[in-house]
Amino acid sequence: MDDPTASALIASEYALFAQVGRARRVEAGTPLFRRGDLGTSMFVIASGAIELDFGEDLVAKRLGPREFFGELGLLIGDHARSADATMIEDGVLLELGRHEFDVLAQRDPQLLSHFLRRAIMRVVYNEQGLIARLRRRNLELQTALDTLRATAHRLNQTEVLTRTDELTGLTNRRGFALHVDQRRRSQGLGGQSLVLIDCDRFKAINDAHGHLAGDRVLQSVANLLRAVSGPDDIACRLGGDEFCLLVAGRQAQDVARMANYIAASARTLRQMQSVPPQITTLSIGACVIADAAHDWEHWYAQADTALYRAKRLGGDRVEWQD
Repeated sequence: MDDPTASALIASEYALFAQVGRARRVEAGTPLFRRGDLGTSMFVIASGAIELDFGEDLVAKRLGPREFFGELGLLIGDHARSADATMIEDGVLLELGRHEFDVLAQRDPQLLSHFLRRAIMRVVYNEQGLIARLRRRNLELQTALDTLRATAHRLNQTEVLTRTDELTGLTNRRGFALHVDQRRRSQGLGGQSLVLIDCDRFKAINDAHGHLAGDRVLQSVANLLRAVSGPDDIACRLGGDEFCLLVAGRQAQDVARMANYIAASARTLRQMQSVPPQITTLSIGACVIADAAHDWEHWYAQADTALYRAKRLGGDRVEWQD
């Protein structure tokens, strides 16, 4: 379990932050900020040392290499600093503002999510310590709650990134698995339909035209699935050229029409003969999740069996498995 008092980045976090942060060489004795200053950035110590003076009866804190501070200025923006920060040894600081935070989220959202969770724990721990020491209990408690709300909002945004396929914008495999698990626990999976979609001869496009052309094909398929999905459906890129739709609350014949429409639309777009191709024909396998008597793996296997049959029969078709 992460130590809520720890202020040092782990090696993988530091490597990522060092790639993005703005390096500043600072001489000993230089003040970085004072209590009450409004901050919009955080700092990581690459070398040297910092002293944080919280004033009143609180013990000053010394920080060294790989340790971070001032994160609330970045996470909340215009946050009043709670300490005087002074460089006490010559060194180099990495400064990260809103732009750098967004770059971190794009490069490694999962690692950033882990950092934010730990930062939240540290915020809670520090705020509880302050509340215990200071007479202004009510004011400090409100500050802590505001901090948690703002940080939780940032964390939610990061969580969205970890559940989204970067290329297509659809839900990724991890997000889809979480959705299925949540649905199974809350409402059950009965009454839904599972549609698996696979691009026909996708490798040939990559081999003949390159991966950028392949990426455009995947984006076209994603746009098609996004267009037919209802507000309660979930469209997912499982990986590679494999996609799926979990369709909620529709009759089997309606889902069949949807699946045939997807196949027909891809076929029509493919026949436009653009070079390189913008889409492939699609093999589609589907099944209705009839009841809760079987687990999720059973129904996925049913749809996968239908998909395999569609591909074995030449592709560009829809097959169902009862």
